[in-house]
Amino acid sequence: MKMKFINRASTRKIRAVAKYVRMSSKKARRVAHQLRGCTYMEALSILNWMPYRACYPILKVLRSAAANAYSNMDIDKGSLFVLMAEVNEGPIFKRFRPRAQGRDYPIQKPTCHITITLEDVTDSNSIDLTYYN
Repeated sequence: MKMKFINRASTRKIRAVAKYVRMSSKKARRVAHQLRGCTYMEALSILNWMPYRACYPILKVLRSAAANAYSNMDIDKGSLFVLMAEVNEGPIFKRFRPRAQGRDYPIQKPTCHITITLEDVTDSNSIDLTYYN
C-alpha cells in the first residue's frame, strides 16, 4: 500500500492517499462516507467500532494523514476534521481459474484508491460542513 502526502501550505489541507488497496471500491466507500465532517477523534472511534474489513485500510490512511499534519505542518491532531474521504476505483487484477474440460473461468480482483483530506479547524473559522456530507 503506497502512501502519499501533498502539502499546500496556503490552504492548510492535509491529504493522504493509499493506492492499489485490494478491496472493492463499493465496500470501502460505504465506510468512507461515514467519516465526512467528523473530527479526527470521532472518525477514529467510528472506524474502531465498525465491523467491516474496509475499516482497517481507511484507518491507516486516516492515521497517516494526521501524522503528516503533525510532523510536516505542526498541527495538533485534536484540531483536525475530515474534509473529504473518497474511494476511487483502481485497476482490476484479472486471473483465470482452470475448469473442467480444459476451459478457464475469469476471476476479477478489484482494487481501489483511498484518499482522505484533513483540515485544521482552528485555521478556518467558517466551515460549512453540510457541503461535505
